[in-house]
Amino acid sequence: MNYMELDTPALVIDRRGMEENLRRMQDYANEHHVRLRPHTKTHKTPALALKQKELGCVGVTVAKVGEAEVMAAAGLTDIFIANEIVGEKKYQRIQKLAEDGINIAFGLDSIAQAEMVEKAFAKASKPAECVIEIEVGERRSGIVEEEECRKLLEYLKQCPHIHLRGVFSHDGSSYSAPDIKTACEQSVIAQKRTLTFAQLCRDNGFAISVVSIGSTPSLANGSEILEGITEIRPGTYIFMDASQANATNNSWNCAATVLATVMSKPTDERVILDVGAKGLTMQSRSAGICAVEGMGNLIDYPGTHINQMYDEHAIIYDKKFHDSVKVGDKVRIVPVHICPVVNLYDKMHLVDEKGEVEEELTIACRGRLQ
Repeated sequence: MNYMELDTPALVIDRRGMEENLRRMQDYANEHHVRLRPHTKTHKTPALALKQKELGCVGVTVAKVGEAEVMAAAGLTDIFIANEIVGEKKYQRIQKLAEDGINIAFGLDSIAQAEMVEKAFAKASKPAECVIEIEVGERRSGIVEEEECRKLLEYLKQCPHIHLRGVFSHDGSSYSAPDIKTACEQSVIAQKRTLTFAQLCRDNGFAISVVSIGSTPSLANGSEILEGITEIRPGTYIFMDASQANATNNSWNCAATVLATVMSKPTDERVILDVGAKGLTMQSRSAGICAVEGMGNLIDYPGTHINQMYDEHAIIYDKKFHDSVKVGDKVRIVPVHICPVVNLYDKMHLVDEKGEVEEELTIACRGRLQ
């Protein structure tokens, strides 16, 4: 059937646009002689992860142990959890994956966490494979000071049940860069900082093999990749979204849209759609190259965006749009940030160039928050 026959709200994926995005990033990685390890928190769908693997990625990145379990069950055998993992039950699940033959690693950024890992893996058949996170400007998790890294490395020398693979970082500050040039410059600065910590590991006796960086805005804009970087971990590039479209001057495909129905026109300018925060989130971005007006753009009505959001209602104040649609019409919305939106749906619909639904995929990692 044609995607316009789908019940709403529905998550619709333009297959051609998605596949073009996938090939483009894989080509970029190949040209720069680095491994591509895409972050699957964007699509949360094993079938798409396997497609990325088919195109040449070395493995996948996930955010949670639950996501790793789903991907492993689907046949993905090389998985990195780009997050600090804390909790005995989670360590047991990681051990089980390793025992089942999955090449799995996870993030580390403190002695306190390392103490827990060492204790938990003391009786495991394989050591914990860890990668130290370096904070590079996003002000999120990760080691900030070199001295703190030295202390952690000294502690790790006493941990026979932890194997240090390397370091990783995420230049999330590129999302709020004022322009593309600055975003790429920030990426290089972040890479230099990451490489500095990688060398610090080597100077302290660790033969690391992984120096991993991430972030779609800089990589999608062709940022330079410095010598010594071994892999890249973009995620959003597979679908892109309204904010990423701004960040790349619409040079990539916005392959994911949410199909919604006009359910009410209570005034001469107000239009209500049958999707709200539970299908689009209330996220907005107001700074830098990823800034976007409103909480979602209507792809077939340039300049029209969602002004207000409730749990089950998206509200648009636009006289021209109001007069162009009637109750019952269906419209396509490009979300501000696609990653959390995908997590709100049980399935996605892949459509061809004629709008025919070719495939329905289960979003198997949906809700895997633990």
